[in-house]
This record gives sequence, C-alpha cells and structure tokens, in this order.
Amino acid sequence: MAEWLYEEGIGEARAALIEHGRLVEALVEREGEAARAGAVAQGRLIATIIPRKRGIVRLTSGEELLLEPIPPRLAEGANVLVEIMREAIPEEGRPKRAKGRVAQPGVKAHQGPSLLQRIRATGVPVTPCPAHEEDRLEAHGWSELMEEAISGEVGTEAAALRLYLTPAMLLIDVDGSLPPAQLGPKGAKLAAQAVRRMGLSGSIGIDLPTMNNKDERMIAAAQIDKYLPLPFERTAVNGFGFLQIIRRRERANLMELLREDAVLTATLALLRRAERHGTGGAAALTAAPAIIDLLHLRQDWTEQLCRRRGGAISLHADPALTISGGHVA
Repeated sequence: MAEWLYEEGIGEARAALIEHGRLVEALVEREGEAARAGAVAQGRLIATIIPRKRGIVRLTSGEELLLEPIPPRLAEGANVLVEIMREAIPEEGRPKRAKGRVAQPGVKAHQGPSLLQRIRATGVPVTPCPAHEEDRLEAHGWSELMEEAISGEVGTEAAALRLYLTPAMLLIDVDGSLPPAQLGPKGAKLAAQAVRRMGLSGSIGIDLPTMNNKDERMIAAAQIDKYLPLPFERTAVNGFGFLQIIRRRERANLMELLREDAVLTATLALLRRAERHGTGGAAALTAAPAIIDLLHLRQDWTEQLCRRRGGAISLHADPALTISGGHVA
C-alpha cells in the first residue's frame, strides 16, 4: 500500500511517498517565480551562443533560459513561445539556467504543474498533513532525510555513502567495514534508495568496492534494478567497482535545493517547527541573527504563521546560536 503525504508549509510545499511504512521519495517545492518544468512561457531571443543550436531567451518574468535548438528563421530580438524542459539548477559558482525548446504550434502559454498536481498525477492516493494533526512526515524520518541531503552522508559504519555534487555528475562513494562481496550489493542498494529518496537525476556515478569476479559485480548491479524504479539507464559494474546511472533531469534534486541557501533552508525548517509547536496561540522564535533578519524581510511568512497559530509571533536574535539552532517557545 502506498500513499503520498502532502504538507502545504510556509514558504514551501513538501511531499513524501510512503510504501510499506517507509519513506521512499521526498519532494520539496519552494515559493518563487522561476518557470517550472512543463510550463510554456513567452519570451524574446536576446543572444545566440551557437547559430541554430543554442541561444538565450529572456522570459517576460525576467528569467533567462537556454533555448535548444534555435529555429532557422528566429532572429535575435524576436518573440518566441518556449516550453520549459528543465528548471534552473542551483550549482556552486555557476548556476545552470533553465532549458527550453520552441513550443509546438497552437500551444498557449501556461504554468507548469505544481508539486501537488504532480503527485496527484501519479495516481497514488494523496493525504493532506495539516499542522494541527500528528506530524506524519516526521514519524517517517523527514528531518533525518533532510540532514542526509544537507550533509551528503548516509548509512552506518558497516555500509555508508558519501554523496558529492560536481558540475559534471553526482558521485556516490560507498565505504564500510563489510567484506567487498557483501559491501558491493549493500552499497548498491543504499545508493539506489538514496537516489530515489532525494530525487537525484542526470548523470550519477557510484563507486562500489572492487569485487573479485563478474558474478559479484552482477549481484551488486541487480540491486540498482530492484530498488530504483524505471525509467533510468545504467552501465554494468566495471572491474574497479564503478557504475553509472542516467536519469532524466527536470528540476533540482533535494541536495541542491537544501544547500543552495543554508539560511533559507534553516528558516523554513524553523517555521515548520513553529507551526506545530504546542497547541497554537502566541509563540516566540529565537534564532541566529541571519534567520531573524530574513524573517523581518519576509513579513508575509511571519503573518502566515500568526494566522495559522492564532496568536502573535515575536522574533528574537541570539548571536550564540548556529543557523540550525533556532527554537520556539
């Protein structure tokens, strides 16, 4: 039996797919005006990077995206209707622009599907999780998963993963105290589960321990096929224990989203705790100065919290606290 748990939080929406009592997939969608995958938007070609192959389009919202390919008769300065194939991806040093293609004839501009619309489209039942009810996301390990995505560390001493974001691909290093013949399959299983839980996509490299023979490598690769749903492509495990997976990339994964702005991530987590603290009414939020500064800038979030709790909200900065050390009273 499977179900989606859905939470309409302050500043972001959250969803968790639960199968047989386990959280197998987590999705987060933050507020913002950036174009979503699946949207069709009006824009103007402002630059050609590679003639007929790649250019830059500025949407009416002001966001810039890559257009691939450029139709032969589309000149710089011309208006164009663009279908968003991949959302903008936060990347250290050089964020990736969204990517799009010219929309099909007759298609009208429209927004891309929201997180709620996407999970409803799966056909799996969706259960709303309002703040005044039991915290079902937390009961299934939501905070632990968020910490894994932020730290890039998953597992135990016996079998552990370290996840590294790079511009070329996401790398997963498997290590542990188990013998290679056992660590290979165990690490592959953990990696496949982490890829699904965090929405990892694009090119993913998994560095398993070096195994003695082809049969051991095939057993390890079979764990990927068992625990990672299609569609994806993968290589065999080579003699050095390396395996590559390719998954369609439409949006930022959980690691990229949570790491893009540490203060924002900590602020939204604090607001989530504040929504559920006690039995409602007035509340005091104490946090690092950077978080309190952001909450003063985003008064709409504080006002939402005030309405949802049914009481006044006070903010207090404490320089002694880390950004993750905020609390509610």
